[in-house]
Formats: sequence, structure tokens, C-alpha cells
Amino acid sequence: MEKKILHVLEGREKHITDTEVVRQSLPTMQFRFANPFIVLHHMPAKYFAPGSPEDRLHPHPHRGFAPVTFMLQGQGYHRDNAGNAMTVTAGDVQWMFAGKGILHSEGPSAEFLEKGGNYELLQLWFNVPAAHKGEAPWYQYIKGAEMPPVAEKEGVHLTLISGDYENKKGPLKNFTPITAIWGNVEAAREVTLTATRGYWTLLYVIDGGVKVNGTSVSGYHLVVFDKEDEQSDIHIEALENTRLLYLSADPINEPVVAKDNFVMNTSAEIDQAFEDYKNGLFGTLEK
Repeated sequence: MEKKILHVLEGREKHITDTEVVRQSLPTMQFRFANPFIVLHHMPAKYFAPGSPEDRLHPHPHRGFAPVTFMLQGQGYHRDNAGNAMTVTAGDVQWMFAGKGILHSEGPSAEFLEKGGNYELLQLWFNVPAAHKGEAPWYQYIKGAEMPPVAEKEGVHLTLISGDYENKKGPLKNFTPITAIWGNVEAAREVTLTATRGYWTLLYVIDGGVKVNGTSVSGYHLVVFDKEDEQSDIHIEALENTRLLYLSADPINEPVVAKDNFVMNTSAEIDQAFEDYKNGLFGTLEK
């Protein structure tokens, strides 16, 4: 039976710098958090001519959660002051646990800018339980080739990034159970995914258009399902070629206070994060 939809949230434009604009579908005025899912940003495809100059988000701090980048087109370059430096290619995913505090920078790689092309990504913030927020940062890089296919049928091309699904295990590790599946469904094809009762379950439509449990949903929209509904089926009918990201996770039943680049449990912890960054306790990082 089909799971009840609570919200269909439009990803509205949000300036994250003077020049960079993303589509933010979580949080919104209608719905804040599906903890552990705190933020969903979609950086739409942006064309870079060959030989374009550097275009990066310069070093900035994070604490208390894991920013996760899903590379859709092009190639990004990540650096942090925990010693990680990695290029992230289309079809791959990077997971950076900020823990007690990290500085990082991100943007198109020099190699990509030299050749030019389209640059597009999703970035999600995965929360972690309070017991882990003070731990040391660490990093994971997952290649698309390591993600096993799921829901296999003609015209359906989906792979498992993390979690357990169809007796398969995704390679990305998290502090709490999170199932993440992404890929594309060709026009006029259908697929049914299943959710666990009590889990927060989301479906982000990157582009194209689908019917989800009978509701029409277009690109840049996030579907939030009723986690208490006993039904489990997420039925997707592609009205056109569609890329999507499916997420389902055991809720973290703790208070959430998110501000700027920090996700903590109390306002006092947020204030402390600002103070620590101001006092240089996050360290340094060249851009």
C-alpha cells in the first residue's frame, strides 16, 4: 500500500554567497527538519567555459554534522584542515564528518575548469547524535562504481549509496541508519521503493517529472512522507526522464539547533561554536 505524503516542498532560490545560488527545499517555512536530514541544497547546472578562472567557496567552518556532496555533473575539489584533499567526479559521493570542528573549501577542480562543462551537485547535511558531535572529523569518498544497483528493471537505473536495501549494502557509512538511493528513471517507466515505518522518508526530484503515489511532482521539489503511516510503498511513475534521490532514516529524537554552518542540540552550543571559530580554535586552511 502507498505511503501518505505530508508535504511537497519547492526548492526556492537561496544565495549562499554573493554569486552562488542554490535551490533549498529543506528547511522551508512549511517544514523544518526530518532529523537526521537537516539541509538539502541543489546547485543547478552551471556552465563553465574552457579556461574559466577559479570559482570556490573559500574556507569556512562546520561543527556537529556531516555535509554530504552528491556530484551530478562535472568535477569538484574538496580540501579541509584534517588533511583531506580530493576531486569528486560526477556519479560519486563525498561525506565529510565535521565533528568537533573543521574548516574546508570546495568548488570546481582546476582540471574541470581547464576543460569546461556543466557543474551540478546536491549537498545534504546529515545530523549525528549528540554523543558523537565532539569526535574528531573524518572523511569518506565513494565512487559510483562501488554502489550496487537496486530496484533493477528496464528503464530504471538506481544505485544504493548507503544503508541496507534488497539484501544489499551501500558503501557509505553513517552514525545512524540512513538508506540513500539515487539515479534516473526513464519516461513511462515505473518503480516502487519501500520505506520502514517510523523512519523519515524523503524523495527529491532533481529534474524531469513523476507521479509519486498519485501526486505529480516536478524537478526541484522534495516529497516528505508521513513517517507514522503504516504503509511502506513509494510508487514512482516517470512522466519524463527523471533524476531523483531517495532517502530514508531512523529519526534522531534529539533537539536540533542549526545556525549558519553549525548543527548542535542547544543555543548555548551554537554560541560556543561561534566563539571557538572567532578565537581560532578551528585552525587554519589555505583556500
